[in-house]
Amino acid sequence: MTNIKLQLKSKLDDRTAVIGIIGLGYVGLPLAICYSNIGYKVVGFDIDNSKIDSINEGKTYIKHIPSSELIKLKENGFEGTTDFSSISEIDAIIICVPTPLNKYREPDLSFVTGTIDSFAPYLRQGQIVSLESTTYPGTTEEELLPRIEAKGFTVGEDIYLVYSPEREDPGNAKYTTRTIPKVCGGHTSNCSEIGQALYGQAIDTVVSVSSTKVAEFTKILENIHRAVNIGLVNEMKIVADKMDVDIHEVIEAAATKPFGFTPYYPGPGLGGHCIPIDPFYLTWKAREYGINTRFIELAGEINTAMPMWVVSKVAEALNIQQKAISGSKILVLGISYKKNIDDMRESPSVELMQLLQDRGAIVEYSDPHVPSFPKMRKYTFELSSIEISAENLKAYDCVLIATDHDAFDYEMIQENSSIVVDTRGRYQKGTSNVVKA
Repeated sequence: MTNIKLQLKSKLDDRTAVIGIIGLGYVGLPLAICYSNIGYKVVGFDIDNSKIDSINEGKTYIKHIPSSELIKLKENGFEGTTDFSSISEIDAIIICVPTPLNKYREPDLSFVTGTIDSFAPYLRQGQIVSLESTTYPGTTEEELLPRIEAKGFTVGEDIYLVYSPEREDPGNAKYTTRTIPKVCGGHTSNCSEIGQALYGQAIDTVVSVSSTKVAEFTKILENIHRAVNIGLVNEMKIVADKMDVDIHEVIEAAATKPFGFTPYYPGPGLGGHCIPIDPFYLTWKAREYGINTRFIELAGEINTAMPMWVVSKVAEALNIQQKAISGSKILVLGISYKKNIDDMRESPSVELMQLLQDRGAIVEYSDPHVPSFPKMRKYTFELSSIEISAENLKAYDCVLIATDHDAFDYEMIQENSSIVVDTRGRYQKGTSNVVKA
């Protein structure tokens, strides 16, 4: 074991290493808290100074992470900065920045490459760099490795490089950053060993794989698995609807089989930072090898088309009242991408709002987790959440359940709404004034 490797491993093992988290969002902030809680010095980097200010003030900006955790983080000595020059003082650099798609649905690695270019001048011997952002297989070797080597380092000897995909599930009370097993692949065996030392202290189970590419592929497979199965059940929902069958009752019955079946549930489309995006990363990369990923792309087409199908069901519901979408007042319930959180990334609820507004509807929303509509890249709504009351509900021509937060009183909603379009299976088939979508 080289002296450089031994020194870094020792610092990671005895928790004297300084951990640098780049990107303090839904992935980076929980990771910073996790490391800080077990005694590491943590430095957070983010180009959004408001996040650093919020931590310093002990005010959360992610609803499922309580302010008390941020107060504790600050008390533990957390430092936040937008200045990458302090990277030279960091022992472990963990990158948790967005990897969206561009307008052509191709990978946009600008956040990753921009981050590397910003901190590369401050790299030194005896550091480990870990990429956690979801991306296509080969990114670590093709984008990070050459940038680090261009600074004169030998990766695996005097600096270490790993890929360890994030597996955060916002709002999941059963699994935490610490208890979710962590996959980690190194560029070399030395890199893998240091990666194990980095994550082994903070995560209960670290799953080592043979390379960064295997780790990258693992994350892509996890999300494609979900995307394809959700696409399947969304297609089944459309078929069941035509046959006047409640797909949720079917799924509930099928799930009683103790083997060979895993329940997936339909919805108004895919949301979140992974499932709507990650399959396109692999389909894009596969073209480089002359492979057409038809199965994945078909699932993507089905899931992408779901908001339009829901709009058609809204039109059907309004037709029952001899009304058109144009001019109707429609209340969308739930605009985060899944229930009980405030995360709106790629939320199909917002796509539904835009589609309905484009067709002339007067659209408003109610979401206890999103009091005011935030700034988004693709959408602009100057709206605040409407309080759900019997009187307010009666003012709308249609109530659309897009995200089924537990905070909603579904019995009261159904009793006081002219008509309800249910995309989440909250009502049994045959319920009066409810249209299943």
